[in-house]
Amino acid sequence: MLALVATFVFSCLLFLSKPCARDMRLFLASISQQLALSLLGFLAGYRLLGGVASTAADAMPLMPSFKRKRPAAKLETTDTTGEPSVLDLPELAIDCILAKLPPAELRNMAAVSRSMRERCRSDHLWERHMSDKWGSVLGTAARDEWRSYLSSSTAAGGGASGCGSAGSGKHRRWLAALSCVCPVVSWMRPRADGGAGTSAGPVLDDSIMSWYLHLESGKFWFPAQVYNREHGHVGFMMSCYDAELSYDFRTDTFHARYPPHGRRTVVLEDGVQWDRIRAPRVETLAHDLHASDCLHELRPGDNIEIQWRRNKEFPYGWWYGVVGHLESCDGNEHFCRCHLSDTVVLEFNQYTPGSRWRQSLVNRKDHREEGNESDGFYGGIRKLQDKDEISKWKQLWPTDILE
Repeated sequence: MLALVATFVFSCLLFLSKPCARDMRLFLASISQQLALSLLGFLAGYRLLGGVASTAADAMPLMPSFKRKRPAAKLETTDTTGEPSVLDLPELAIDCILAKLPPAELRNMAAVSRSMRERCRSDHLWERHMSDKWGSVLGTAARDEWRSYLSSSTAAGGGASGCGSAGSGKHRRWLAALSCVCPVVSWMRPRADGGAGTSAGPVLDDSIMSWYLHLESGKFWFPAQVYNREHGHVGFMMSCYDAELSYDFRTDTFHARYPPHGRRTVVLEDGVQWDRIRAPRVETLAHDLHASDCLHELRPGDNIEIQWRRNKEFPYGWWYGVVGHLESCDGNEHFCRCHLSDTVVLEFNQYTPGSRWRQSLVNRKDHREEGNESDGFYGGIRKLQDKDEISKWKQLWPTDILE
């Protein structure tokens, strides 16, 4: 203490004898801060050793030490009243109970204690919830987007949180020191929630629980595909387009954000129902041509999806169709040789016969993007094998035939 006081006096003399340079002022401020902290610590020790006597049994207790106790620790201690607690159960029993809880209850249980928080955040408890609710709309692209979102958020928040935590840490140390000699100062300690009075948002980390809660909150926009975009606009009937989606828990629907194309800016659509959303079936991007690997096996009656776009500036959408018969074939399955021809007939029966959108021909051996600015451009083809996927298209069939 005496050495620190001497250093402080020496610094003051040096400060008065030299020009008021910025470095000297910073040095003096640092010495002053250390001296004040040491003085407060000395006074606190003097009080705790009896410098401030209190002989009454009901006297005001000493102020807490610099290290604050966590409320969660009280929950984990043994109950002195002898009443049973859920924490007293065997681990297997606790895991079985947690596995039966819905997501909201599981999140509430995570706030019970430190050990319970670790249990409730386990991935094996959230995998089923994630699969049951989000499995049909999340694909590989959504998982990649979540990893990118996690990395960018961590990188963006790392510097800010580090700076903020450093400043708040110094502030807390000063208040803790002052609270030892002045009880009123302890009331000035900042709250853990920032004093806002509202609960914090979901924790951002690489756990499945964090991903689930961010999806539920609507803060995370994920890539998926939307059937019959823009509220079933007639120009998009029986199609499926890429979009970014955000969940609205108030209405149990989604906000859709379609990428800009041509002269159109970003198109927004609200109220998108669950049954109009699917995970992308292939990893091909919206502006890339899909490599068709099923052309050699296509036969009349097969259900297909084909890429189509209005012009070169537009993204592809996936359109439903079926493989038809050649004009020279009478459709008799016993004599049909359409599958041996190099030409494949694609039919879009949602359009009236004679419509320019009703039929298209592609080359089985050398198929690339085909079309023109008038009729649009046809891209890659994928054959539908899944009965549920085919049934989904049947459910979306328009009530009136399109022109």
